[in-house]
Amino acid sequence: MIRVMASGVFDILHPGHLRYLQEAKDLGDELVVVVATDATVRRRKHEPITPENMRLELISALRMVDKAYLGSDGDMFGVVERIRPDIIALVYDQNFEEGKIEEAMAERGLSVEVVRLSQHGEDLNGTRKIIGKIIDWYSQNKSTVKED
Repeated sequence: MIRVMASGVFDILHPGHLRYLQEAKDLGDELVVVVATDATVRRRKHEPITPENMRLELISALRMVDKAYLGSDGDMFGVVERIRPDIIALVYDQNFEEGKIEEAMAERGLSVEVVRLSQHGEDLNGTRKIIGKIIDWYSQNKSTVKED
């Protein structure tokens, strides 16, 4: 049984996320996904649009995902120790070095292969593109938008 771990924010789920998770699943038998906490998203990227529990629920419901967990705000490798993956699948643009993750895992007694996955047409910058498109549309049409 080969356990693969993938991680991300998954704020406004889009096809790039689905391709990433399917490619990660194809690396093994079980896919475990770690969803970033709101605090982590704020610190590393932006104010999350979708709260962490909703993002976790969405990821958990995907067919290719066997298990999903909320990450932690402290030691990012603590969750890896609990999951004990054989492979960590990184998105092509995640700001982590494969070798450094493998070294950190080895120091904790884990042998983990880190694999960087390929880029797809709908890249994972899609969330920021979607947000930008919504802002642009709203800016151009706000006089005709009715509030709920």
